[in-house]
Amino acid sequence: MKYQINNFKTTPQADLVSALKKKYKLDKFEYKILLKSVDARNKDDIHLVYNLMIDTNKKLNDKNITPYKEKNYSLEYKEYKGEKRPVVVGFGPAGMFCALYLARCNAKPIVIERGSKIEIRKEKVNDFLKNKVLSPNSNVQFGEGGAGTFSDGKLTTNLKDPLIAFILYEFYKHGAKEDILYESKPHIGTDYLEIIVKNIRLEIESLGGEFYFDTTFLDAKGNKNLDVTAVNNITNEEYHFNTDHLILGLGHSAKDTIRHLYNDMHMNLEQKAFSMGVRIEHPAELINKSQYGKFSKYLPTAYYKLATHSEERGVYTFCMCPGGYVLASQSDNETVVVNGMSNNDRGSFNSNSAVLVEVKPKDFDKGSPLDGLDYQEHYEHLAYKLAGDYRAPANLVKEFLNDEVAKELRSVKTTYPHGLFLTDLRGCLPDYVIEHLKFGIQEFDKKLHGFNYPDAILIGIESRSSCPVRIIRNEERISSIDGIYPIGEGAGYAGGITSAALDGLKTAIKIVGEYSDKCRKI
Repeated sequence: MKYQINNFKTTPQADLVSALKKKYKLDKFEYKILLKSVDARNKDDIHLVYNLMIDTNKKLNDKNITPYKEKNYSLEYKEYKGEKRPVVVGFGPAGMFCALYLARCNAKPIVIERGSKIEIRKEKVNDFLKNKVLSPNSNVQFGEGGAGTFSDGKLTTNLKDPLIAFILYEFYKHGAKEDILYESKPHIGTDYLEIIVKNIRLEIESLGGEFYFDTTFLDAKGNKNLDVTAVNNITNEEYHFNTDHLILGLGHSAKDTIRHLYNDMHMNLEQKAFSMGVRIEHPAELINKSQYGKFSKYLPTAYYKLATHSEERGVYTFCMCPGGYVLASQSDNETVVVNGMSNNDRGSFNSNSAVLVEVKPKDFDKGSPLDGLDYQEHYEHLAYKLAGDYRAPANLVKEFLNDEVAKELRSVKTTYPHGLFLTDLRGCLPDYVIEHLKFGIQEFDKKLHGFNYPDAILIGIESRSSCPVRIIRNEERISSIDGIYPIGEGAGYAGGITSAALDGLKTAIKIVGEYSDKCRKI
């Protein structure tokens, strides 16, 4: 008999099997973890909390026990009946799940990605991190897997949608560890994401999909019946495709393409709020002890998510990377942009997170939907000019809060690859961002003791958490140009790996629904 046991608690150091045997007087049984979380509200009494499937011949009776129902991760795939192959621009999470669903519906999608396939992309990223040789089309922002490939691979989202379980299962099926199916705060890690994105590409190809890497989307002429032009960034060869469905999963850093959509294709865009700020680096041990106290040695590297609000703006942490690294993440020469990354084991000596301040359209509005892009770029260039190279502008928390500049790093050593330039961060961020960062850091310390650790490093600038533009689309997910479907973060409809994947998947389902007459399961 299979049962589901909910809210089963153990101490962090306990053996789960032994705890189950003791609690329910079990001898032989099999189990599967359905959900696992850490209850750290009381630092003196931290528990692991599980939902479990138990398969046993013994009859179990408890208020937390119910009959077990197997979760269904499968979808129905309608047969695509369109005469023209859909074209997907961008192979980040949105484009990836859009193309995967289309391929399973026999649509044989064409995928255009301006960056390289993951094996080559990784070499180019490493060349920049080690030698400061930046590839403008294949970097931390662009390439197979999108910007999320070089991140912590966090899969948490505030969205509640049954399709999320499918997305997590697909990541697992293509190479992620099984724990992403049950951890309350699942993450994949960059080292596993590299494997997963390749495996998804290989499945799409096996189903008739076709990839054009190192290829930039140039233009689409027409309305519904679209003539699409793209160019190979290496050979300059032009490609032409005819399609009724052009899906734009551009990513939040495809600024040249977004400008072209507005200026030349006259697509309807609008300004959107975004955020700017810094990365903060703490010793991982400090965060672990603050979150878990005496239990920290029994628990994984600690995670946090913090938010506060002044009368004017929100301040929050974003893309927190336990046991992670601060990356140089620019896609343009003579700019400095930082982001965070963790491997699956989260084994670095530091933990880092973005600390971001809300930037509203009123802060940058000059009359164009593109003003936020210009505003973003302005400060990224200022960050570069402070040192005149790819060293990141930085300060220590103690000096930052006192309007001073640290003379040298102290107990915390940075993971940022190009070195730091200690300076007044007002030289690369607006005054209102600086003041709200001060406010946020002090407020966060009330929630997470040690957040305002004097030696913690603030590294600028983090400016690519989201796109400052939204490509307007209707309820059918179509832009102002019929046949063009904007998806994901770059279109302004997502904010992370899972939400972007969900947006791409839902768009593919909508497209296939136009040209289908039967369903099948895969």
